Amino acid sequence: MPIEFTHVPGKPANSSFFYDFAETATRLSLIEDAGFRRLVVDDPAGLLTNMDIAAQTLDRTGSLEVVLTHWAGVIEPTVAARQLAALDRKSGGRLSLRMLSEPLEDSDAEARPVGHGVVWQRIDEYLVLLKRLWSNDRPFDHEGAFYSVRGGFVPRKGPHGADLAIRLGGQSGTALKVAGKHADVFELAAGSPDEVAQLMQRVRGAAAEHGRAGRLRFALPVRIHPDGWTGTPDHKAVEIAGSPPRVALALLPYAALGIEEFMIGGIDRASEIARIGRETITLVANSLARREAEVRQPGAFASRSFAEHRAG
Repeated sequence: MPIEFTHVPGKPANSSFFYDFAETATRLSLIEDAGFRRLVVDDPAGLLTNMDIAAQTLDRTGSLEVVLTHWAGVIEPTVAARQLAALDRKSGGRLSLRMLSEPLEDSDAEARPVGHGVVWQRIDEYLVLLKRLWSNDRPFDHEGAFYSVRGGFVPRKGPHGADLAIRLGGQSGTALKVAGKHADVFELAAGSPDEVAQLMQRVRGAAAEHGRAGRLRFALPVRIHPDGWTGTPDHKAVEIAGSPPRVALALLPYAALGIEEFMIGGIDRASEIARIGRETITLVANSLARREAEVRQPGAFASRSFAEHRAG
């Protein structure tokens, strides 16, 4: 199965990948041409800015999919459902929703105890409401632990309807229960191939409880350091230093686990984006295609391994 690559823009302290959209438009074109399938929109300014950036990105690209970072509790589900449906229509089906867990607001903390479980309970209820609003054909009422809805209805649905792809992550049992219920794509945590394989198995088990194990896709966040790296890991992404061929070689054991998407961060300069596309993405795709061909036709190809490629 082909591997897909997603570009994750960096978040500099005093600026943004999207700060100058004239320059950003050039980089978006380069990202699209380099072979990246998706772009993560996760701006430091927050949710409403993310929605605006997503709309501009969709306007300026033809095939690039937008992964919109979102948080429960920032805006009401009925408002979010309408705005996301509008973006889905604008995108022509190129939108997915990436839900992150964030602490409850202080105003909420006064009404109920704040904790990890509470955060995920709210995400669960929020996603249930979004899906109902994207699929119902008549207004409905809802009274839950976190949200009260009267006459909830979205008249103009997006092309995905309630099937808009949802992306979740996490490692706790509570997070995995919610992911098993809702996630179409699960964003894995950093770890060795063995550790990542164990987490994938736990996620599949959680999804199987809802009859959804076969619907899950896995994405691995990867941070690339083209010029070498002596820093501290960010604990969220697998860290790889070195040339594009070395990066490709390091990704192959993860691809062998059944991961279908690599979320690539750390390469925001135009030259880096172009080289990763020209070398890393191409090498990974060619290597996996060759392995699949060898499986289909044993003995038809030499047993030359990917490691024989120049790695420096």
